[in-house]
Amino acid sequence: MNGTTDSLWTASEVDRVRHYSIGDSLRAAVDAHGPRSALIDSVSGQSWSFIELLDNAERTAHVLLGQFAPGDHVAIWAANCPEWVFVELGAALAGITLVTINPAYSPTEARYVIQQSQARGVLVQSTFRDRDLFSVARSFVHHVPELDTVISIGDLPGLLKRASPDAPLPRIAPETPAQIQYTSGTTGFPKGALLSHVGLSNVARLYAETIGAVPGDVWINPMPMFHTAGCGLVTLGALQTGGTHVLPNAFDAGDMLSLFEKYSGTIMLSVPTMLYRILDHPDAARYDLSSWRLATLGGAPVPPELIRRAERELGIRTSIGFGQTEASPYFTHTRPDDPHPAWFETIGQPLPGASVRIADPATGQTLPLGETGEICTRGVGVMLGYFHNPAATEQAIDADGWLHTGDLGSMDAQGYLRVEGRLKDMIIRGGENIYPREIEDLLFEHAAIAGVAVIGCPDPEWGESVAAFVQFKPGCDTDFDELEAFCRRTLAGYKVPRRWHVVDEFPQTASGKIQKFKLLELVAAP
Repeated sequence: MNGTTDSLWTASEVDRVRHYSIGDSLRAAVDAHGPRSALIDSVSGQSWSFIELLDNAERTAHVLLGQFAPGDHVAIWAANCPEWVFVELGAALAGITLVTINPAYSPTEARYVIQQSQARGVLVQSTFRDRDLFSVARSFVHHVPELDTVISIGDLPGLLKRASPDAPLPRIAPETPAQIQYTSGTTGFPKGALLSHVGLSNVARLYAETIGAVPGDVWINPMPMFHTAGCGLVTLGALQTGGTHVLPNAFDAGDMLSLFEKYSGTIMLSVPTMLYRILDHPDAARYDLSSWRLATLGGAPVPPELIRRAERELGIRTSIGFGQTEASPYFTHTRPDDPHPAWFETIGQPLPGASVRIADPATGQTLPLGETGEICTRGVGVMLGYFHNPAATEQAIDADGWLHTGDLGSMDAQGYLRVEGRLKDMIIRGGENIYPREIEDLLFEHAAIAGVAVIGCPDPEWGESVAAFVQFKPGCDTDFDELEAFCRRTLAGYKVPRRWHVVDEFPQTASGKIQKFKLLELVAAP
């Protein structure tokens, strides 16, 4: 720790931060692990060695440079597939900034991203869930001034065969943009976070090293590639630690269990909801999961009860990461066999090279240890800014380079952080601050609860009142009086939910975050 009573962690182990591009990290991986398996398409079973991965990436770079110039923005609108990986790495080698788009986006949402990012081209999946994405993308050409090229990802294998990998490629400065990733949109229209080569490559490697990843690990990846977890932490993390990246085209709990057995999977990064679904799968006990040693969790609050279930029912260890798209994305993480006695209640210590502090939301001053305030970070992973949005950038990153996350948390004397919730989610009832995370973690311990979200609702007397949305496990049910009594046994009276609602499922972003503003809309609806 920094030796003071302030909630400030000054970056440690800065010598572990490497000044390199994504292309540099790919070439270093080939030098270290050449003939070993780097990527497996779980749909076809086809695999590529590190050498073959570099060859495909270089061919993709030449295909792109046949249509675009270094510095251009090119979008990819597709579900998980091996070509996604080729395009990610190929764009990085070509010096092209990749704009990632959720394949579930509506035409309006996708057009907004393409137009706001000033993309010159888009590589698109032909169809997704019976939607003709290629035709939709083609229609954008008539409405988006910069867009002039639409390429079907299905045509990419043929284009790669005709491309020459031998022509020279541009030298890419590590500080230059690699991707524009659009924020999850839990509070409104997404903004495009401009992420650098050096940020994405370092954060992924440092995350992988922190969780103890080694050559020969088999990563089963359920995370969407358009998100920093899928194309950043897993793709670039496995790459740089010599792991094999097994890529399903979508998440399905039964498929995940089968893939762990088939490929002797060892590591999974997921949001908590995914691990819950694996644990709740009726056939989970039938699979040989003896190779699986670690699940790393992030993207949403991780209830301690989930940690206990994973260890008890699957015999695997878990660890917890924290960050946001704007930080590439992680800047803290717990460790397997973490020495902190209450690590499962925390999000760990800052990763090497990252500084973190807890700031008073009103004054911006660093708070004393143990006090709750806004989590801020500074380091190699922090975005270059929001693309073409200087006002939002200035609001997010202060003059000293601190990214203000909008998350509330505290820091202990060992530098471990705890998250209390979003700054905008904090409930103020009769002058008392209430943090939804505390109530949610408690309700997750109830035997009937499969999911929960707590929000504040307008109240004419108290300012706000506490409302809980609960999802029951199959075959389980209970009444609200029992849930209220359950809460009162642990919580102060003013924290106990006064309003209860049952939901079949929660509105979520693609990265697994519950969209609480939509729950508030449900409460407010007549």
